[in-house]
Order: sequence, then structure tokens, then C-alpha cells
Amino acid sequence: MTAQTLERTPVTSARGATRKPRRKPRAGRIASYVVIAVLAFGWLVPVLWAVMTSLKTEAEAAAAPITIIPESGFTLDAYARVLSSSQVPRWALNSLITATAVTLITLVISALAGYALSRLDFKGKKVAMAVIIGSIMVPGQILIVPLFQQMLDFNLVDTYWGVILPQIVAAPMVFILKKFFDQIPRELEEAALVDGASRLRILRQIIVPLSRPILAAVSIFVFIGAWNNFLWPFIVINDSDLMTLPVGLQTVISAYGIQYAQNMAQAVLAALPLILAFLFFQRQIIKGISTTGIAGQ
Repeated sequence: MTAQTLERTPVTSARGATRKPRRKPRAGRIASYVVIAVLAFGWLVPVLWAVMTSLKTEAEAAAAPITIIPESGFTLDAYARVLSSSQVPRWALNSLITATAVTLITLVISALAGYALSRLDFKGKKVAMAVIIGSIMVPGQILIVPLFQQMLDFNLVDTYWGVILPQIVAAPMVFILKKFFDQIPRELEEAALVDGASRLRILRQIIVPLSRPILAAVSIFVFIGAWNNFLWPFIVINDSDLMTLPVGLQTVISAYGIQYAQNMAQAVLAALPLILAFLFFQRQIIKGISTTGIAGQ
């Protein structure tokens, strides 16, 4: 009994803190690591395959049997042809303009709406919150016809604003920011109100600095959605000079048929800005997700 008692006694450090003995990894934890590794590998294989195919010649990309490493070595001919023979740089610039504008406007509107729902008491607040939550469940496809009719009435077809305006209303982002603002202590605002600060100044100088992680996460989510959006720009834009990258690449594929190396090069070029944005804001995205509990919803 004495030996068993000594073995179960927690270890006490010099400062008096009790440290529990380390436990060996459980079988469930090891299994979860294995599953995550398999899923990560399954996601990585198509990406590597796209990159490898884009570095081949068209003859080797379409040859059978399929080879991973080209016999004649890697080449950038597919990227050179894509950048020279199509409007990919122009389409990328259009996507950058529209996605950036959508992100900035959506962030401002969502932050103001989320702060109002979190801190202000006004008539119809519960109704407004119910409408926001209910709009999340409405499929965006059923709004295409009335939105397109509005763009026609406002003469915004074949314009940047015709692509931007229908995308700036993001009810999920309002809900996420509202939930985050609820966690900020009200004592900070009460002290600022006593000092004579306005609500807008409180939002700008107190709430926004404390909400940088979630604002960065929301910005990335909105930017990715706007950059990858295909259906609405495809409907509202007919001018090739105003097409976004997803729409422009689809027209190239339809016009010239399947060219494996060039198609993969176009896909890599389209995904590259999103990858760079994620790598640059990786910490803010993870912190924002963990703070709001998006992953657990």
C-alpha cells in the first residue's frame, strides 16, 4: 500500500505548485492524428498534382501513361502562354478590385451593425436580429433575378459596382461580430462614456483594437468568398475587360478546349493570392476562429 501511495502522489515543485505526472498519449488521440494526417495528405495530393502538371509541356501533360515528373524537365511555358495569350492579368486585377471593395465595405457595415445589436437598445432590435438570422438560411440563388433587375434599373450591369453591391450584405458576419462584441466588458465603454466619448469614437478606439483577430478572420472569409464568386459576376458582366478571374478562366476553357498544362497553370495563378493571404494572416484567422468558437458550431 505504501509503494502504491507514493506512486500516485503528485510531484511538488520548489514553488509549491502541484504537477501531475505526464500521461502517455491515448489510442484515441493517436487515431485522431492519423486521421488528420490522412485528410491533410488527401488535400495536398491534388494541389501537388496541379502544380506538377502546370510545369509540363502540353504533350507530356496529355501523354499516357501519366508521369509525375516530366522526362524533359520542368518548364514554365504554360504560365508564359497563359499570361501572354489571355487576359489573366486584367481579370486578376478585376478580381482584386472587386474583392477588396467587397471586403472593406462589408467589414464596415457588419461592424456597425454588430455593434448596434450588441450594445444599443432600440425598438425592433429583436426583430432585426431575427431577420438577420433568418436571412442566413435563405439561399442566395433565389435572389439572383430580383438583384439583376435592380442592377438593370440602376444601370450597373457591366460595371464594378454591379459586381460589388449585391455582395456587401453578409448576415453571417454581422452575427459573428455581434457575438464577439458581446464578450467585450461593458465597463470599458461606460468609462469612456463618462469621459464624454461618443459611440462612434468608442467603436473606433476601443472596440476595433480589441477585435483585431476576429476582424482579420472576417476579412479573409469575405475576401475569399468574393474572389471565388463565379455565379453573380458571370451573370452581371458581359464585357471581357471587366470579367473577374473565375469567369474569365471559364471562358478560356470553353473557347479553347482542354489544355491540361495551361488549365492547371490558370488554376494555380487563381489560387495563389488566396494562399498568400492565408499565410500572411494565418495567426489572426486561427485566433479569431478559436475566440469566437466558429469551429465548434
